[in-house]
Amino acid sequence: MSTDTRSIDEVLTRLNNRQRIRRILTVVGIVAVIAVTWIGMGFLGFQYDDLARQLPTFIQSLTEFLSPDFVDFTGYSRENEITGWAGLYESLLRPGELLSSLVAQEGIVGVSVVTIVIGFTGTVLGFPLALLFGVLGSERVTPFPFNFIFRGTMSTIRAVPALVWILIFIPLSGISPVSAMLAVATDTIGNLGRLFTDELEEIDEGPIEAIRSTGASSSQIVSFGMLSQVSSSFIAWTLYILEINTRIAISLGVVGAGGIGQYINLRIDLFAYSRAAAGLLMVVFIVLTVELTSSRLRARLRPEEDSDTSLVDAIKSLGDMNKWLGTNAGKK
Repeated sequence: MSTDTRSIDEVLTRLNNRQRIRRILTVVGIVAVIAVTWIGMGFLGFQYDDLARQLPTFIQSLTEFLSPDFVDFTGYSRENEITGWAGLYESLLRPGELLSSLVAQEGIVGVSVVTIVIGFTGTVLGFPLALLFGVLGSERVTPFPFNFIFRGTMSTIRAVPALVWILIFIPLSGISPVSAMLAVATDTIGNLGRLFTDELEEIDEGPIEAIRSTGASSSQIVSFGMLSQVSSSFIAWTLYILEINTRIAISLGVVGAGGIGQYINLRIDLFAYSRAAAGLLMVVFIVLTVELTSSRLRARLRPEEDSDTSLVDAIKSLGDMNKWLGTNAGKK
């Protein structure tokens, strides 16, 4: 009896010791994380006094952000110096002025269209090579290990963000909308091509065998046995990448490639925060419009996909930096 009691006490003591060690390790872990964070903040030059000194300036700029000024919305509002929300309202009442600003690429409405065109043309230009690399990267089309040549190429492209691709294209076309379009197209090859490859790996073997049994050539097997199964998915993924590329086009504008991103950056440099706020509202409008349109079209093509993106979910997705930078476009 005493032996059993001693055994129970030993087990209880051992459990208590484990729990005590676990608590100590938890506290040590939290302290270590806080210490590393504090050291990291110091490494980045964080100074509390500097932030406190700049806080009034920050609050003043934030106040200006809360009162958007649409004086630059169109050439009409700018020439007539119609400030505040009136600039937007008066411009919308004049479709002719909107069209004129759109064609002349002036005002917020003009540069917004430039951003959308960069995303669209970049996606279209990148699609053919994405399709080629995506198909040839599939082991069902290109035998192992040769398919890894195309997979490796796409992985290399995906490893380089669009913000870096545009720097590579500077010698070709400078920092311009053309360079942004080429950067988006290059990024599309890697991201969209990889999605195509993954989609081909999941198709049914039955239709392929049926086509092969008829004596069809390799190209006919690929066209009628494989691509016919994934054509809707390919279009859906292309629409998704178009949505991502529109966000990337906005980011590229911030580094000077034109579009609404460049407008916002220039206004912030000039401390015209209320005008920058008008540009930011236009960004929200563009992103939500493209995302909701893309989601609805994908829902038509892929009923199994949960594309009932609500307005609230779409607004929440604006905080996803990976989407803005296009770093998670290839993740499924």
